[in-house]
Amino acid sequence: MNDTPASAVLGVHPLGFPWPTVDPFLFCAYHDDGYPRGDGRMAPAASLAGREIGADFSRKDGWSMYHGESVPGFPAHPHRGFETVTLVRRGLIDHADSLGAAARFGGGDVQWVTAGRGLVHSEMFPLLREDAGNPLELFQIWLNLPAARKMVDPHFTMLWSGQVPHWRAEGVDVTVVAGRLEGADAPPSPPPDSWAAQADADVAIWTLRLEPGARWTLPAAAGAGTQRVLYFFKGASATVGGQAVQGPAAIELRADAAVALAAGDEVCEFLLLQGRPIAEPVAQYGPFVMNSQAEIAQAMQDYRRTQFGGWPWPDAAPVHGAAPARFARYPDGRREEAVDAAG
Repeated sequence: MNDTPASAVLGVHPLGFPWPTVDPFLFCAYHDDGYPRGDGRMAPAASLAGREIGADFSRKDGWSMYHGESVPGFPAHPHRGFETVTLVRRGLIDHADSLGAAARFGGGDVQWVTAGRGLVHSEMFPLLREDAGNPLELFQIWLNLPAARKMVDPHFTMLWSGQVPHWRAEGVDVTVVAGRLEGADAPPSPPPDSWAAQADADVAIWTLRLEPGARWTLPAAAGAGTQRVLYFFKGASATVGGQAVQGPAAIELRADAAVALAAGDEVCEFLLLQGRPIAEPVAQYGPFVMNSQAEIAQAMQDYRRTQFGGWPWPDAAPVHGAAPARFARYPDGRREEAVDAAG
Protein backbone atom coordinates (compact mmCIF):
# COMPACT_ATOMS: atom_id res chain seq x y z
CA MET A 1 0.00 0.00 0.00
CA ASN A 2 1.61 3.28 -1.09
CA ASP A 3 0.64 6.86 -0.32
CA THR A 4 1.30 9.92 -2.43
CA PRO A 5 4.95 10.89 -3.02
CA ALA A 6 4.58 13.87 -0.69
CA SER A 7 3.65 11.61 2.23
CA ALA A 8 6.16 10.64 4.91
CA VAL A 9 4.84 7.07 4.54
CA LEU A 10 6.53 5.32 1.62
CA GLY A 11 4.97 1.91 2.09
CA VAL A 12 3.22 -0.40 4.54
CA HIS A 13 3.95 -4.13 4.56
CA PRO A 14 2.71 -7.05 6.68
CA LEU A 15 5.01 -8.42 9.35
CA GLY A 16 6.08 -12.04 9.03
CA PHE A 17 9.16 -13.80 10.42
CA PRO A 18 11.74 -12.36 10.19
CA TRP A 19 10.77 -8.74 9.67
CA PRO A 20 11.78 -6.95 6.45
CA THR A 21 14.78 -4.63 6.84
CA VAL A 22 16.69 -2.01 4.86
CA ASP A 23 20.42 -1.28 4.62
CA PRO A 24 22.37 -1.09 6.99
CA PHE A 25 20.20 -3.68 8.79
CA LEU A 26 20.20 -7.29 7.64
CA PHE A 27 17.66 -9.06 9.84
CA CYS A 28 15.18 -8.37 12.62
CA ALA A 29 13.41 -11.10 14.57
CA TYR A 30 10.78 -10.55 17.24
CA HIS A 31 10.32 -13.39 19.70
CA ASP A 32 7.28 -13.35 21.98
CA ASP A 33 7.05 -16.75 23.65
CA GLY A 34 4.69 -17.66 26.47
CA TYR A 35 6.87 -20.38 27.98
CA PRO A 36 5.30 -22.57 30.70
CA ARG A 37 6.74 -23.07 34.16
CA GLY A 38 10.16 -24.66 34.40
CA ASP A 39 10.82 -28.25 35.42
CA GLY A 40 13.69 -27.53 37.85
CA ARG A 41 16.28 -28.05 35.11
CA MET A 42 15.37 -24.80 33.30
CA ALA A 43 13.46 -26.78 30.65
CA PRO A 44 9.69 -26.60 30.03
CA ALA A 45 7.52 -28.57 32.44
CA ALA A 46 5.42 -29.60 29.46
CA SER A 47 5.35 -32.31 26.86
CA LEU A 48 7.54 -31.73 23.80
CA ALA A 49 5.49 -34.20 21.74
CA GLY A 50 4.62 -32.93 18.28
CA ARG A 51 7.64 -30.63 18.07
CA GLU A 52 10.57 -31.07 15.72
CA ILE A 53 13.20 -30.96 18.42
CA GLY A 54 16.33 -29.22 17.19
CA ALA A 55 14.34 -27.14 14.70
CA ASP A 56 11.09 -26.16 16.39
CA PHE A 57 9.66 -22.85 15.19
CA SER A 58 6.09 -24.12 15.52
CA ARG A 59 4.76 -21.71 18.17
CA LYS A 60 2.74 -24.68 19.41
CA ASP A 61 0.92 -23.60 22.59
CA GLY A 62 2.37 -20.11 22.07
CA TRP A 63 6.07 -20.95 22.24
CA SER A 64 8.91 -22.63 20.36
CA MET A 65 12.00 -24.61 21.36
CA TYR A 66 13.92 -23.18 18.36
CA HIS A 67 17.16 -25.19 18.13
CA GLY A 68 17.15 -26.17 21.80
CA GLU A 69 16.70 -29.80 22.76
CA SER A 70 16.06 -29.39 26.50
CA VAL A 71 16.24 -25.67 27.30
CA PRO A 72 14.75 -23.48 24.53
CA GLY A 73 17.09 -21.31 22.51
CA PHE A 74 19.95 -21.33 20.06
CA PRO A 75 22.94 -23.53 20.95
CA ALA A 76 26.45 -22.76 19.71
CA HIS A 77 26.54 -21.33 16.17
CA PRO A 78 29.02 -19.13 14.26
CA HIS A 79 28.77 -15.55 12.99
CA ARG A 80 31.08 -13.52 10.78
CA GLY A 81 30.88 -10.07 9.19
CA PHE A 82 28.08 -8.31 11.12
CA GLU A 83 26.76 -7.42 14.58
CA THR A 84 23.91 -8.68 16.72
CA VAL A 85 21.94 -6.28 18.91
CA THR A 86 19.66 -8.18 21.30
CA LEU A 87 17.10 -6.27 23.37
CA VAL A 88 15.28 -8.41 25.93
CA ARG A 89 12.04 -6.89 27.22
CA ARG A 90 10.86 -9.85 29.36
CA GLY A 91 12.53 -13.07 30.44
CA LEU A 92 16.21 -14.00 30.43
CA ILE A 93 18.89 -15.05 27.96
CA ASP A 94 22.00 -17.02 28.88
CA HIS A 95 24.85 -16.07 26.53
CA ALA A 96 28.15 -17.93 26.13
CA ASP A 97 30.74 -17.47 23.39
CA SER A 98 34.07 -18.57 21.98
CA LEU A 99 35.82 -15.58 23.55
CA GLY A 100 34.97 -17.01 26.97
CA ALA A 101 32.42 -14.27 27.64
CA ALA A 102 29.19 -15.14 29.42
CA ALA A 103 26.09 -13.26 30.46
CA ARG A 104 22.60 -13.63 31.86
CA PHE A 105 20.52 -10.64 30.84
CA GLY A 106 16.91 -9.51 30.43
CA GLY A 107 14.34 -7.02 31.66
CA GLY A 108 15.35 -4.21 29.31
CA ASP A 109 19.05 -5.11 29.00
CA VAL A 110 20.75 -4.96 25.60
CA GLN A 111 23.62 -7.12 24.39
CA TRP A 112 25.71 -5.83 21.48
CA VAL A 113 28.16 -8.23 19.85
CA THR A 114 30.47 -7.45 16.94
CA ALA A 115 31.20 -10.80 15.29
CA GLY A 116 33.87 -9.34 13.02
CA ARG A 117 36.24 -12.01 11.70
CA GLY A 118 34.44 -14.74 13.57
CA LEU A 119 32.66 -15.66 16.79
CA VAL A 120 30.71 -18.68 18.02
CA HIS A 121 27.99 -18.03 20.57
CA SER A 122 24.94 -19.62 22.14
CA GLU A 123 21.73 -17.94 23.32
CA MET A 124 19.62 -20.07 25.62
CA PHE A 125 16.34 -19.20 27.35
CA PRO A 126 16.40 -20.68 30.89
CA LEU A 127 12.97 -21.21 32.44
CA LEU A 128 13.76 -20.40 36.07
CA ARG A 129 10.26 -20.04 37.50
CA GLU A 130 8.73 -23.33 38.55
CA ASP A 131 5.57 -21.86 40.11
CA ALA A 132 4.41 -19.79 37.11
CA GLY A 133 5.01 -19.21 33.43
CA ASN A 134 8.25 -17.84 31.97
CA PRO A 135 7.29 -15.32 29.25
CA LEU A 136 10.11 -14.19 26.96
CA GLU A 137 10.00 -11.16 24.67
CA LEU A 138 12.97 -9.91 22.70
CA PHE A 139 14.25 -8.36 19.50
CA GLN A 140 17.36 -9.59 17.74
CA ILE A 141 18.69 -7.18 15.14
CA TRP A 142 21.55 -7.84 12.72
CA LEU A 143 23.48 -4.70 11.78
CA ASN A 144 25.88 -5.00 8.86
CA LEU A 145 29.57 -4.10 8.99
CA PRO A 146 31.26 -2.27 6.10
CA ALA A 147 33.93 -4.16 4.16
CA ALA A 148 36.72 -2.33 5.99
CA ARG A 149 35.40 -3.67 9.33
CA LYS A 150 34.28 -7.19 8.39
CA MET A 151 37.43 -8.82 9.80
CA VAL A 152 37.94 -6.81 12.99
CA ASP A 153 38.41 -8.58 16.31
CA PRO A 154 35.14 -9.72 17.89
CA HIS A 155 33.74 -7.48 20.62
CA PHE A 156 31.24 -8.27 23.38
CA THR A 157 29.44 -5.70 25.53
CA MET A 158 26.36 -5.32 27.70
CA LEU A 159 24.16 -2.25 28.02
CA TRP A 160 22.24 -2.77 31.26
CA SER A 161 18.68 -1.49 31.47
CA GLY A 162 19.68 1.23 33.92
CA GLN A 163 22.15 2.59 31.34
CA VAL A 164 19.63 2.72 28.48
CA PRO A 165 17.91 6.14 28.37
CA HIS A 166 14.16 6.69 28.26
CA TRP A 167 12.38 9.82 27.10
CA ARG A 168 8.92 10.19 28.60
CA ALA A 169 5.99 12.52 28.13
CA GLU A 170 2.31 12.09 28.87
CA GLY A 171 1.32 8.72 27.43
CA VAL A 172 4.64 8.26 25.58
CA ASP A 173 7.80 6.30 26.46
CA VAL A 174 10.77 6.13 24.06
CA THR A 175 13.69 3.79 24.81
CA VAL A 176 16.92 4.95 23.14
CA VAL A 177 19.29 2.02 22.51
CA ALA A 178 21.32 3.82 19.84
CA GLY A 179 21.19 7.26 18.27
CA ARG A 180 20.35 10.66 19.71
CA LEU A 181 16.90 11.90 20.68
CA GLU A 182 16.59 15.52 21.70
CA GLY A 183 15.70 15.77 25.37
CA ALA A 184 16.96 12.26 26.22
CA ASP A 185 20.32 11.32 27.66
CA ALA A 186 22.80 9.89 25.18
CA PRO A 187 22.88 6.09 25.19
CA PRO A 188 26.12 4.18 25.88
CA SER A 189 28.56 4.18 22.97
CA PRO A 190 28.23 1.35 20.44
CA PRO A 191 31.19 -1.01 20.00
CA PRO A 192 34.14 0.83 18.45
CA ASP A 193 34.01 -0.87 15.04
CA SER A 194 30.25 -0.69 14.66
CA TRP A 195 28.66 1.19 11.77
CA ALA A 196 26.63 2.83 14.54
CA ALA A 197 29.86 4.28 16.00
CA GLN A 198 30.37 6.39 12.86
CA ALA A 199 28.97 9.85 13.54
CA ASP A 200 27.51 10.25 10.04
CA ALA A 201 25.92 6.78 9.97
CA ASP A 202 22.83 8.20 11.73
CA VAL A 203 21.94 4.81 13.24
CA ALA A 204 18.99 4.79 15.63
CA ILE A 205 17.41 1.87 17.47
CA TRP A 206 14.43 3.02 19.53
CA THR A 207 11.32 1.42 20.96
CA LEU A 208 8.18 3.55 21.33
CA ARG A 209 5.16 2.94 23.55
CA LEU A 210 2.04 5.10 23.15
CA GLU A 211 -0.86 4.75 25.54
CA PRO A 212 -4.37 4.69 24.01
CA GLY A 213 -5.04 7.98 22.25
CA ALA A 214 -1.51 9.32 22.87
CA ARG A 215 0.25 11.38 20.21
CA TRP A 216 3.93 12.01 19.50
CA THR A 217 5.96 13.34 16.59
CA LEU A 218 8.91 11.23 15.46
CA PRO A 219 11.61 13.78 14.62
CA ALA A 220 13.28 13.84 11.23
CA ALA A 221 16.59 12.01 10.94
CA ALA A 222 19.75 14.10 11.04
CA GLY A 223 21.61 12.64 8.08
CA ALA A 224 21.14 12.88 4.34
CA GLY A 225 20.38 9.55 2.72
CA THR A 226 19.22 7.91 5.95
CA GLN A 227 16.65 5.10 5.67
CA ARG A 228 14.16 4.20 8.35
CA VAL A 229 11.50 1.59 9.04
CA LEU A 230 8.95 1.79 11.85
CA TYR A 231 7.67 -1.61 12.99
CA PHE A 232 4.17 -1.47 14.49
CA PHE A 233 4.25 -4.70 16.46
CA LYS A 234 1.65 -4.26 19.23
CA GLY A 235 -1.77 -2.68 18.96
CA ALA A 236 -4.64 -2.92 16.53
CA SER A 237 -4.58 0.48 14.86
CA ALA A 238 -2.60 3.71 14.74
CA THR A 239 -2.24 6.79 12.59
CA VAL A 240 1.21 7.31 11.07
CA GLY A 241 1.88 10.46 9.09
CA GLY A 242 -1.85 11.01 8.74
CA GLN A 243 -2.40 7.50 7.37
CA ALA A 244 -4.41 4.84 9.22
CA VAL A 245 -2.37 1.68 9.72
CA GLN A 246 -3.54 -1.68 11.02
CA GLY A 247 -1.01 -3.63 13.06
CA PRO A 248 1.18 -5.55 12.84
CA ALA A 249 2.99 -3.80 9.99
CA ALA A 250 6.37 -2.57 8.76
CA ILE A 251 6.11 1.08 7.75
CA GLU A 252 8.76 2.55 5.46
CA LEU A 253 9.19 6.24 6.20
CA ARG A 254 10.91 9.19 4.62
CA ALA A 255 13.74 9.87 7.02
CA ASP A 256 13.96 13.58 6.23
CA ALA A 257 10.44 14.28 7.50
CA ALA A 258 8.99 14.48 10.98
CA VAL A 259 6.16 11.96 11.33
CA ALA A 260 3.09 12.40 13.54
CA LEU A 261 2.09 9.23 15.41
CA ALA A 262 -1.21 8.65 17.17
CA ALA A 263 -2.30 5.50 19.00
CA GLY A 264 -5.75 4.08 18.52
CA ASP A 265 -7.94 2.64 21.27
CA GLU A 266 -5.21 0.27 22.54
CA VAL A 267 -1.60 0.63 23.63
CA CYS A 268 0.58 0.82 20.51
CA GLU A 269 4.23 -0.20 20.45
CA PHE A 270 6.80 0.37 17.73
CA LEU A 271 10.44 -0.40 16.97
CA LEU A 272 12.39 2.14 14.91
CA LEU A 273 15.43 1.03 12.89
CA GLN A 274 17.23 3.82 11.10
CA GLY A 275 20.60 4.37 9.46
CA ARG A 276 22.55 5.61 6.48
CA PRO A 277 23.04 2.71 4.07
CA ILE A 278 26.47 1.10 3.86
CA ALA A 279 25.69 0.67 0.16
CA GLU A 280 28.06 -2.22 -0.49
CA PRO A 281 27.36 -5.65 -2.04
CA VAL A 282 25.95 -8.18 0.43
CA ALA A 283 26.73 -11.89 0.12
CA GLN A 284 25.09 -14.00 2.80
CA TYR A 285 25.09 -17.67 3.65
CA GLY A 286 23.27 -18.31 6.92
CA PRO A 287 25.32 -16.73 9.73
CA PHE A 288 28.07 -15.40 7.43
CA VAL A 289 27.61 -11.97 5.81
CA MET A 290 30.37 -10.74 3.53
CA ASN A 291 30.71 -8.76 0.28
CA SER A 292 31.34 -11.59 -2.19
CA GLN A 293 30.73 -15.31 -2.64
CA ALA A 294 34.49 -15.88 -2.51
CA GLU A 295 34.54 -14.34 0.97
CA ILE A 296 31.63 -16.57 2.00
CA ALA A 297 33.55 -19.63 0.82
CA GLN A 298 36.57 -18.42 2.80
CA ALA A 299 34.42 -17.94 5.90
CA MET A 300 33.12 -21.50 5.67
CA GLN A 301 36.63 -22.83 5.16
CA ASP A 302 37.97 -20.80 8.09
CA TYR A 303 35.20 -22.01 10.37
CA ARG A 304 35.78 -25.66 9.44
CA ARG A 305 39.51 -25.21 10.04
CA THR A 306 39.56 -23.08 13.21
CA GLN A 307 36.05 -23.16 14.69
CA PHE A 308 36.70 -19.40 15.16
CA GLY A 309 38.87 -20.11 18.18
CA GLY A 310 37.08 -23.17 19.52
CA TRP A 311 34.36 -23.68 22.08
CA PRO A 312 35.50 -23.42 25.73
CA TRP A 313 32.22 -24.59 27.26
CA PRO A 314 31.31 -28.15 28.40
CA ASP A 315 28.36 -28.42 26.02
CA ALA A 316 26.83 -26.57 23.07
CA ALA A 317 23.95 -25.07 25.07
CA PRO A 318 25.31 -23.82 28.42
CA VAL A 319 23.03 -22.25 31.01
CA HIS A 320 24.21 -20.39 34.06
CA GLY A 321 22.48 -21.95 37.06
CA ALA A 322 19.26 -21.39 38.99
CA ALA A 323 20.01 -17.93 40.44
CA PRO A 324 18.10 -15.22 38.57
CA ALA A 325 20.87 -12.59 38.93
CA ARG A 326 21.84 -10.77 35.74
CA PHE A 327 25.57 -10.57 35.11
CA ALA A 328 28.25 -10.39 32.44
CA ARG A 329 31.71 -11.93 32.46
CA TYR A 330 34.00 -10.44 29.84
CA PRO A 331 36.87 -12.16 27.99
CA ASP A 332 39.39 -10.34 30.19
CA GLY A 333 37.84 -11.80 33.34
CA ARG A 334 35.93 -8.68 34.42
CA ARG A 335 32.52 -9.33 35.89
CA GLU A 336 29.58 -6.91 35.94
CA GLU A 337 26.30 -7.19 37.76
CA ALA A 338 23.17 -5.57 36.43
CA VAL A 339 22.11 -2.44 38.29
CA ASP A 340 18.54 -1.29 37.80
CA ALA A 341 17.77 2.35 37.11
CA ALA A 342 16.52 2.74 40.71
CA GLY A 343 19.64 1.11 42.16
